[in-house]
Amino acid sequence: MRLKGKKALITGGSSGIGLATASAFNKEGAKVLISGRNKLSLEKACKKIGDDSSFVVADVSNVLQINSLFSEAAKYLAQIDVLVVNAGVAKVASVEETSEAIFDEIVNINLKGTYFTVQKAIPLLSKGASVILVSSALGNVGANGLSVYGATKAGIRSLSRSFSSEFLEKEIRVNTLSPGPTETPIFERMGSDPEQLSRHIKEDIPVQRMGTPKEIARAAVFLATSDSSYMLGAELVVDGGHSQI
Repeated sequence: MRLKGKKALITGGSSGIGLATASAFNKEGAKVLISGRNKLSLEKACKKIGDDSSFVVADVSNVLQINSLFSEAAKYLAQIDVLVVNAGVAKVASVEETSEAIFDEIVNINLKGTYFTVQKAIPLLSKGASVILVSSALGNVGANGLSVYGATKAGIRSLSRSFSSEFLEKEIRVNTLSPGPTETPIFERMGSDPEQLSRHIKEDIPVQRMGTPKEIARAAVFLATSDSSYMLGAELVVDGGHSQI
């Protein structure tokens, strides 16, 4: 129960890494609030998470909805001890195929959403709070068809450094969690070709498998607790060696 008595908010918490993290936090004793864009998915997620969990429907690409999210968070949590900024989207398109609409959607959710989620959380963040920005190993390596996605994830890594510097006096720690390819619904939404994905795993990931949401969630628990108290502005990469070897 390393998070007993703590209060946590996780964006993008209805599936995949967000849901696994919310569940792990709950098992460690935290009161959890998750957000996402689909009410039905959020309701199902809270049933999986268990007691001391609730949800708010919010689209992080819309600052007004981010404001509403934290208005509800103030009522349910009163303060935030752990903030996990996980909401994100990925779409595959070559540089030639990338339209302004695709560019704006990815940037608005991944980068703008991350920035303003942290900004609007500041009044609720407790002294000594841990903020975890979920980036990606693809922020460190190039990938065909994912130039915009990779750029936003690299931007998130940069934000963790700047936020850390600005929040020093508040004693708020900001770190980045960068997963590699993980078994989540994002690959289905991207329309990934199973054969191509299998080849990518075999050729590009040293451990020759994808990660699981639970593995990433365990890393998030580490960053959320005092176990990582000496980490600030750092990046924890959990990618099976994908971007390291």
